[in-house]
Amino acid sequence: MSYTLRLYVSGDVSPQELQAAEQRFKAALEAALGDAALVVPVHAAYLGIVAAHGETPTEEALSPSELEIFSQWQAAEAAAVTAALGTNRHMDDAQFEIFR
Repeated sequence: MSYTLRLYVSGDVSPQELQAAEQRFKAALEAALGDAALVVPVHAAYLGIVAAHGETPTEEALSPSELEIFSQWQAAEAAAVTAALGTNRHMDDAQFEIFR
């Protein structure tokens, strides 16, 4: 399943730098999840879990499969942000959207 990713960063970034950061973000996300085809369904499942349980649910509030998806997405997103923006950036500094 193909998808489009748009990365939003603060500060002055050239179009070329932004495109390179988006490519790094996608590559890290796909590597962490195991395949590009998993990005959209895992992200959708993660958003469903967040909608039902909030941004920081307790482990006890989630089923084992929800906990696996929740943890997997958070780890993949963290790896992608680090790959795209470097280790000195925080999650709040970057925003992204995934489109089918």
